[in-house]
This record gives sequence, C-alpha cells and structure tokens, in this order.
Amino acid sequence: MSSKKKDTPRVTEGKGAPGTRSDPVGTGGELHQTAGGTHPVLTTNQGTPISDNQNSLRAHPKGPTLLEDFILREKITHFDHERIPERIVHARGTAAHGFFELTASLADYTTAQILTEVGERTPVFTRISTVAGGAGSVDTPRDVRGFAVKFYSKQGNWDLVGNNVPVFFIQDAMKFPDLVHAVKMEPDRGFPQSASAHDTFWDYISLTPESMHMVMWIMSDRTLPRSLRMIEGFGVHSFRLVNAAGDSTFVKFHWRPKLGLQSTVWDETVKIAGADPDFHRRDMFEAIQSGAFPEWELAVQLFTEDEAAAFPFDHLDATKLIPEELVPLKVIGRMVLDRWPDNFFAETEQVAFCPSHLVPGIDFSNDPLLQGRLFSYLDTQLSRLGSPNFHQLPINAPKCPFANHQRDGHMTMQRPVGRVAYEPSSLAPDSPRETPQGFRSFGAAESGERGRVRAESFADHYSQARMFFRSQTAPEQAHLASALVFELSKVETPHVREAIVGHLRHIDAALAQRVADGLGLKALPPAPRAAAPILDMDASPALQLIGKMKHTLEGRCVAILINEGSDAKALAAIKAAVLKAGASVKVVAPKIGELKLSDGSSVAVDGQLAGTPSVLFDAVAVLLSDAGAKALGREAAAIDFVRDAFGHLKAISIDQGGQALLQTAGVVPDAGVLAAPDTAAFIDAAKTRQWAREPSVRTLA
Repeated sequence: MSSKKKDTPRVTEGKGAPGTRSDPVGTGGELHQTAGGTHPVLTTNQGTPISDNQNSLRAHPKGPTLLEDFILREKITHFDHERIPERIVHARGTAAHGFFELTASLADYTTAQILTEVGERTPVFTRISTVAGGAGSVDTPRDVRGFAVKFYSKQGNWDLVGNNVPVFFIQDAMKFPDLVHAVKMEPDRGFPQSASAHDTFWDYISLTPESMHMVMWIMSDRTLPRSLRMIEGFGVHSFRLVNAAGDSTFVKFHWRPKLGLQSTVWDETVKIAGADPDFHRRDMFEAIQSGAFPEWELAVQLFTEDEAAAFPFDHLDATKLIPEELVPLKVIGRMVLDRWPDNFFAETEQVAFCPSHLVPGIDFSNDPLLQGRLFSYLDTQLSRLGSPNFHQLPINAPKCPFANHQRDGHMTMQRPVGRVAYEPSSLAPDSPRETPQGFRSFGAAESGERGRVRAESFADHYSQARMFFRSQTAPEQAHLASALVFELSKVETPHVREAIVGHLRHIDAALAQRVADGLGLKALPPAPRAAAPILDMDASPALQLIGKMKHTLEGRCVAILINEGSDAKALAAIKAAVLKAGASVKVVAPKIGELKLSDGSSVAVDGQLAGTPSVLFDAVAVLLSDAGAKALGREAAAIDFVRDAFGHLKAISIDQGGQALLQTAGVVPDAGVLAAPDTAAFIDAAKTRQWAREPSVRTLA
C-alpha cells in the first residue's frame, strides 16, 4: 500500500468573494510569507522561482537589456500572444496614408536621409488608436492614444511608434504585462471595457508610484481629444542620432497638430460615445474626403550626453519628459495625411509597427522600457499576423528595394530564385551582400555590474507629476481633480482609494484635499515614503492644453438647428461666416430631406435632430420661427440639444425663436450666447469654450 502525501493547500491573496473560486494553477504548492499575507511563490512557466519581477536584466544599472533575460522574454512572449488576432493593446485604430516633407536638415546630427534631404516627400502610413479597449469599443473613452507613423524611406522603413502623451506608466518593460492586465477588463467578470475606473487598475497604480506622473496626464484633458486631428504625438523615448563621423546626439520626437489642441468635457465625451461610437474615425474620414487634410509638424529636442547628465532627472526614464523650456523644440518637417485606406482590414488592421524598424543614422538609447519594446513588438506581429513574412504584406513592405537570404515560412508571398540562400557565398555574384553604408549601432561604452536593478536616477516619482499639475490652467486643474474623483469613486476597495490620495499629497496638497473631499474622506490618508527628494521644478506652460489652444474655428464643425419657416437670411449669414472661418456646417432639423424657409426657398437637412445631438459639434446656432420654437419646445431632443450645448460650454447663436427654445429649456443666456445678426461675435466665441460658464453648470472638485 503506497503512502500518499496530502496536497498542500493553495493560498491566494485576500478573501474570495461569494460565488468565486480561488484555485491558481501550477503554484507548485510552495508558500512564502510577506507583509500582506501568505502567497504562492512566483515562478516562470517552467517552475523556476523568480527573485525580481520588477526589473529586466541589464548590463549595468543604466545599461542595455540583455537577450539572455529568459524571464523577461517568457513573460513578454506570453503577453504578446494573449489575443488572436486582435491587438492586445491599441486594438481600435484609425489610419491614413500621407507624406512627410523635411523642411530643415539634420545632416550635422544624422546620416538618415529622411532627416537630411530637405524638400523630399516620403510616403507615410499613420495609425492613431486607443489603448485599453478592444476593436469593438468606442472612439472616445478617457484613454491614451497611440500615435504610430511608418515612414517608407529610401533607406528602408522607419517606424516611430509613440503616444499622444510624452511619458508612460512604467520604467521597465518587465512591468508592461502587469500594467495592461490591471487596466484591461477584470478577468473574472469581463468588464469594464475600455475604462480605467475600476479596482484592479488603481490597485496596481497605488503600489507603483512611478506611474503618478502618467496618472496626471491620463486624468487631464489630454485623454479626451475633440478630434484625432487635434492631438499631439510623442516618440516617448530618447533615441540617438548618429552622424557620418560616428558622433551621437540624443533626440526626442514631437508631432504638433496644425489645428492646435482641443478636448471635450467629460459629460460631452460620455454622450458622444452613445451618439456616435465612431466619432473620431468619422471625423478623420470626412476631413480627408473633403480635402481638409490633417497635418502635423515634426519637431525634435536635441541634446548631448553631457547636457543630459545635468538634467534634474534621467532622460532614459520613460516616466519623465524634458520640458520644452529646458530643451526647446526645433521644427524640421511636416506630415500631411491625404488618402484614406482602400481597405480597412488590409491596411489599418494588418499594418505592423515595430520600434525596432530603424534606418541608418538613427539608433536606440538604453531606456529599459524601449529595450523591452524592441523584442515585444516583433514578437506580437509574429503572433497576430501569423507569420515571419508579415513584412511582405503590401502595407508593411518597404517601397525601396529590399533583399536578404531569409526564406520560406508560413504565407510567404515572394518567389526567390537561385540556389544561394546564405552569405558569404561564391556561387552567386549577384546575391545580397552587406555594405559599409548599412546600419551601424552606436559604439557606446558600457561598464558595470550586470543585474536586475533600477538605476538610482530613476527613483524620483513625484517631481514631474507635481510640475505637470502646477503647470495647468485653473480649469484644467479642476478637470483633473474631478476625473480622479470620478475614477476613484468607481473603486470598491477603500484602502486603494486612500492609497492614491496619499500619493497625491506628494504632488500637491490642495489636489489631495480636493480629491479627498470629493470621495468623502474624513481625513487625509498618510503619504507614502518617497524614494527620493521631491523637487519643485519650474512650471512648464507648454504642458497645458487650454492655455495653448489655437484661437481658431478651422477644422471644427458648427450645427444650425432649424424647423419649417426658419429665417433664410440668418441661416445664409451664419453658414457663410462659419465656412469663411474654415469650419464645416451641418443643418439639423426634426426630419431629413428638405425644409422650406421664411422666404419660400428650401434647404437640405444634413442631420435628423434625434440622431444628431449637439455633442457632435463645436458650436451651435438655433434659428426658429415662433411656430418652430413652440413645436420644438415639446421635443426632448431639442431641449437636450440646447441644454447640452450650453452645459458643454459652447457658443450659441440665437434668433427670437431660438431664445424662446432656450427659455423653455431653462437655459439662462450668458456672454457666450449671441444674437444671430452678430455673426462676427458668434464666430469669435465659437473658437474656444466658454470656460467662465463652467462653475455655473457643474460642480467640479
């Protein structure tokens, strides 16, 4: 009779909720004690215990990540293959073709021809995406937007893969799967979709103080863009430019929209998601179809190793930015998107961006987040597109000649000829050979002790978060505080809410108090110990959104609400003024088709009132006859149309009938409500939001 060893009980963190199971697979039964309780030992998929799950293996604390790091590779590989075939992050995207034109040469800094040949137009394909939601989610959640550009240069493809925010949540790629698992739908319930307002995300953030700078950005107006045409893009990491002499200069890349920045307000964003889940995609499509091509300037920050050493932060830390006041931006070119994809799946869905796609004259830095991305993105494409031949898909293929000895594989589309598939060879004199003009890695001197350790220069987690918050305008600070209250109010676990407020005390005491008050906390929770002294950095006005908005109506859209008998002259005047200002106009009425105006003429209706709410527009005009105002006064959609326009701080032009509808809706006019004959005043007011109105329409933290 054989003896049987009793199974070691499996212990999980916390208490299971009613109706749930706590049965982790493959823990090996080994337990260890921590301050938080007894937990299974964290291991690799092969059962090897892990001593450090926070840091990649590097040549030295500020050195490159090593290929031998099997723990990082296993973790990232598994993460990369979690979705088939949808992208794990950035699943919902909108893209377009266009060109990049260089306007200022960087020949002193790089041999990359795309950055040295002034006037050269390089084809590009640019994809802008949300991060957290699936492909079927909506366009307008509070979320970071990916900003990825594929340059089809004469020296090969260069992928500049960034975001509309210049920093990131984490310092080391080792933590990327944890971050995304935390922000994605909670695995036991499958919700919330495309939202960070839930326990697992904020629990992770509360235990990861390096994320607090990024939290300031995602809670700001930056993550509620009015249009994809009105966002900035950032390369996030420091890269190297290498010139003909082999000298290196660090560079950060910035995309700045020609139309300037503009956001929505939160209530408006929520309602847009219901009214038009494809709001941003439709806006981009209609702009390109109308010839109003989206355009961005490409600017760079250039700095040397010695200059970087003098910064009060480490530029290799992806949770940090370089203020424009410290290193000014140099504009070197422009990107214009002028052609919509012929087929959404073949192009927008199958495009494969990889930060490892570089051209000679551009090289990587030792940023540990970037180092992990160099492996992860290629690995992701192998899973998502199913083959190492994804580069042969037309959207991914270089537009310059390319040749090598890589052969066969699943779904190959090329037909290489000849007997030679190797190098060097003597049997085929015309086979591909290396060239002295090819890509060369910068010869940086690396020394130190390898290990899983974070550089001490990465320890300051709060100074730049403080700088960002204190650089914002008063309305932006109120929006940020209110966003934190909203998000944390959705968190069910009290100690997580309290922990976040404790972190906020390091950023700004008044901000912490505003959020604590909004959450109903009776006292401020203690602040956690800071790992490094917190600096009071100079404010950076360049970090504002409202403060740097362009005073323009260009690229915006104005609605004119009418009914039978509306004033034809007023309609024509406002329409002409809006078009002259560079915006588009849509006529909204209770029914589509044509309506008769006051002079007997007819006008085509662009949108039916119930399906075309004011949240879809930047400003509105309400032109109604007495009978039209009376009829619409009984329509909930019309009441909501004017109430929302006012509540979302938009300029409103009204005639006598419009004024009657506002009165029925209970809207008391202010300086942003203009009489219809004064089109000049309406156009001027429509170029911005009526921020002075906000305290009268909603309570902010």
